Amino acid sequence: MAARAEDKEVIFASYPVPKAIFTMAVPTVISQLINLIYNIVDTFYIGRTGNSTMMAAASLALTLVMLNTAFSNLFGIGGGSLIARLMGVQRYGDVRKVSAFSCYGAIAVALSYSLLTGLFMNPLLRFLGASPESIGFARQYVFLVIVAGSLPSLLSLTLAHLLRNTGFSKQASIGLSGGGLLNIMLDPLFMFVILPPGQEVFGAALATLLSNVAACIYLLFALNRASLSIRWKDARAISRENVKKIFSVGISSAILTGLFDLANVAANKLAAGHSDQTLAALGIVMKVERVPNAINIGLCQGMMPIVAYNFSAGNRERLRSVLKTGISWGLGIAAIAIVLFRFFAEPVTRAFMLTTNDAALATIAAAAGFLRIRCLASPVQFLNFASSFSMQGMGDGKRTVMHAAVRELVVYIPLMILLDHLFGERGLAAALPAAEAISAVLAVFLLLRSLKRIDNR
Repeated sequence: MAARAEDKEVIFASYPVPKAIFTMAVPTVISQLINLIYNIVDTFYIGRTGNSTMMAAASLALTLVMLNTAFSNLFGIGGGSLIARLMGVQRYGDVRKVSAFSCYGAIAVALSYSLLTGLFMNPLLRFLGASPESIGFARQYVFLVIVAGSLPSLLSLTLAHLLRNTGFSKQASIGLSGGGLLNIMLDPLFMFVILPPGQEVFGAALATLLSNVAACIYLLFALNRASLSIRWKDARAISRENVKKIFSVGISSAILTGLFDLANVAANKLAAGHSDQTLAALGIVMKVERVPNAINIGLCQGMMPIVAYNFSAGNRERLRSVLKTGISWGLGIAAIAIVLFRFFAEPVTRAFMLTTNDAALATIAAAAGFLRIRCLASPVQFLNFASSFSMQGMGDGKRTVMHAAVRELVVYIPLMILLDHLFGERGLAAALPAAEAISAVLAVFLLLRSLKRIDNR
């Protein structure tokens, strides 16, 4: 017999807080890490060629891939957080309507993104910093992963959010992790066995496309087993009030992720202004530093439905306990990351490039220097993550957007430009910890303001 969303309510309402967070967060962290690994594997295998141009192309394409995450948040986070809040007041009929509406919304957004990317691919890649040497490789990757593959990729992420926010964190993890593991297995097969030399980027993209299709099929099956609706009839029956609530949080979450990607675009363009080796080095570091970030984002995503449920139910003490426990865990993870990356920056970055030529050695040296500086951002970066996800869980889209805009547009990007101008590559790296520290002060202030709203419920 299929489990229902109602059956998972005990996790949010009754489990001891550490057990509830552990139950929801561990599968999410695992899926985050496995999917991170398959992104790193792409970079790792491309690095086996010793070709910095291919590495630079993959780094540029990653920005467009990350936009899939931003768009999936529109209906995944927006719909998912509303589902958890509806469960907090036992409105299970509305849960199924929100689920169906979110699925069809994700499909529409994915098809639109594919079409627009296909039509404007060349100017888009040049804007992102592609050189005449790297644009051909970047086109290969973007065509398969975005133009042909945005639908299964974006829909998979949306489905995983919906499942997680109804308590089916394990099933969401299996779908995303299974796709990641399949990608890891297919990468070397396509890159070095089936396709000829020079087609490694195309092979990595093809492996990603097929893996996303497999993950999407499984997650659609899991959504149906969880008694969540994908019927058009239910999507049409959703109330205007709930549509507004989806977009209130979903748009803010998409903007948050989109602004994060915009900051990465700015960083890539500044790095490309130095050299292709600097751009490749920054691409490596962005992959490496995502390991602790993936753990902490998984922790925040696991916390979010518990926060949403208890906020809606008016359980102030449990909500505060969830935040206190989750934040203490995240800060501990961030501290460990600083120690490891400060001491092992060179071995970690060396794993991504062959060292048989001068360009590869220069890339490794630059990447190690970037990593030792940027890893200092980990604790304050987690405070920004935790505050944003918690505010989204409480339906506070306005403060989420405010935080995101200040964090990226007012603080990070201007600091990045200024410090790069004053101190060069090291200034570019130092902009991240400086900006995250300033933004974390605002994040905590806004979170405390959001928490006061529970007294009015």
